[in-house]
Amino acid sequence: MRDVPKQQIAPVYRRRIGDIIVTAVSDGTLTRTHEMMLGVGADEARGHLDAACRETFVLSVNCFVVHAAGRVALIETGSGSYLGPSAGHLITNLAAAGVTPDDIDAVLLTHMHPDHSAGLTDLASGQANYARAELVVHETEPRHWFDDAAMARGTEREKKLMFQQAREQTAPYRDRMRTFTAGEVFPGITAVPLPGHTPGHTGFLIESGEERLLIWGDVVHMPEVQVPRPDVSMVVDTDPEAAAATRRRAFDMAASERLLVTGMHLHFPGFAHVVREGDGYRLVPEAWVQAL
Repeated sequence: MRDVPKQQIAPVYRRRIGDIIVTAVSDGTLTRTHEMMLGVGADEARGHLDAACRETFVLSVNCFVVHAAGRVALIETGSGSYLGPSAGHLITNLAAAGVTPDDIDAVLLTHMHPDHSAGLTDLASGQANYARAELVVHETEPRHWFDDAAMARGTEREKKLMFQQAREQTAPYRDRMRTFTAGEVFPGITAVPLPGHTPGHTGFLIESGEERLLIWGDVVHMPEVQVPRPDVSMVVDTDPEAAAATRRRAFDMAASERLLVTGMHLHFPGFAHVVREGDGYRLVPEAWVQAL
C-alpha cells in the first residue's frame, strides 16, 4: 500500500514585481476569537464567519522574502516560540524556498509585535537567527517598546509579549539596527507610514518598472470582518481610532489605484485587490500566477 501524505506541502509562493521577486513564506497560523475585535459581538462575528464559510477566525502569519538588485530582504520574522506550536515555522519554510538565514542581508519589520519580530532571535540560546542581517525598523518602534514608562502602563500580557519580547529579540541586533522615518529602505522598497496599530506601524511599497505591490502589515487582522467593516479595530491596537482611519485610507488607495496588496494576516499567500462595495470593501484574491 502506498503511504498516505501526513503533512502539508511547505507554504511558499513567488510573485514577480517587475525585476523584483517577492516570495510569500508562511510562519503558520493563529486561531483567535471575536473578542480580539472592538465592538463586534458574538452574533455579528458568527454572521461574518458564516458568510465566509468559515468556522473560526484563523489568522495567517505571512512573511516575505524580497530579491532585489542582487540583495535579499526578509520582511517580518514570524512568531518564533512565543505564540504556540501552530506558528513559528518560518525558518523551516524558508529552507523549502531555497533560502537560508545567512542569505538575508536585511530584516525589515512593519512593527515589533511578537508575530512579526519574535523570530529574530532564538529564545533558548539568545543568538540572532539572521547573523549577517541588519535590522531595519521605523524609529518610533524601538522608542516606544523600549520606553519603561510605557511598559509600566501595559497589562502583564503586554509587558511580557510586547515590551519584553521586543527587547529580548532585538538585543543581538543593537549594533546593526537601522531606523527610518520615510523613503527608500531597501532597493525598490519604500516605507509607507500606516500608524495606529502601533506608533511606528509601516507598510512597504515594492516598485519595479510599471508594477507595484503594497505589503501593508497589520492593516487587517480578521479580513472576514474588517474588510466590509473598516471601522472595526483590534484590542491590540495602540490607537484604535487611528488604526481605523489608516485602514480606510489604505483601502481607498488600493481601490482607487488598483494596487496589488498583501499583508501578514490575509489568508496565505494573501495577494489581492481591494474593491469598494457599499459602505465597505471587498477583497478579490489574485489568481495563481504560474510563471515568473
